[in-house]
Amino acid sequence: MPLLHLPAAAFVWLFSLFAPIFGDGNFRCENGKVQFFSKATLETIEAGSNKLRGAIDPVNRTFAWSVETASFKGFNSPLQLEHFNENYLESGKYPRISFAGKIIEPLDFKTNGQYSIRAKGKLNVHGVEQERIIRSDVEVAGNKLKVKSRFTVLLTDHNIHIPQIVHQKIAEEITVTVDAVLQQ
Repeated sequence: MPLLHLPAAAFVWLFSLFAPIFGDGNFRCENGKVQFFSKATLETIEAGSNKLRGAIDPVNRTFAWSVETASFKGFNSPLQLEHFNENYLESGKYPRISFAGKIIEPLDFKTNGQYSIRAKGKLNVHGVEQERIIRSDVEVAGNKLKVKSRFTVLLTDHNIHIPQIVHQKIAEEITVTVDAVLQQ
């Protein structure tokens, strides 16, 4: 499940939580892409959002990402979208998916190049936080960062329950991809 269109007030609220870790020179993203892929026995489901928001503080190597749960589009039918928002991710009750923490490896944000890093933080999906280490590829290009990542999320880790009747249509492990460009 990937990770954002936030109303302005919600975005300000999210980053106010992280205000102490973000100083001048931050990299920010307003329209990153996050997609998820579920391949089960009877059905494949794909959906995504191009509203991923995030910030990286290069001095402290901290980050925060967020996406509004209801911003995901795609799905195989309007009914799937409805079930995603109402039954599985409960978008009204849990309006955001977030990941925030620290970049483990040293990263020279001033030197252009390709870097493979690990990000350690709290992934919050469906109101359940799990500490995760997620690998990402980062390209530094002037005052831009290009971040790409691919990881899996187990539905049971976030208390997302799939009824037995549709168990063969929804995978227990979801593949998430992130593709974002942050500007300083």
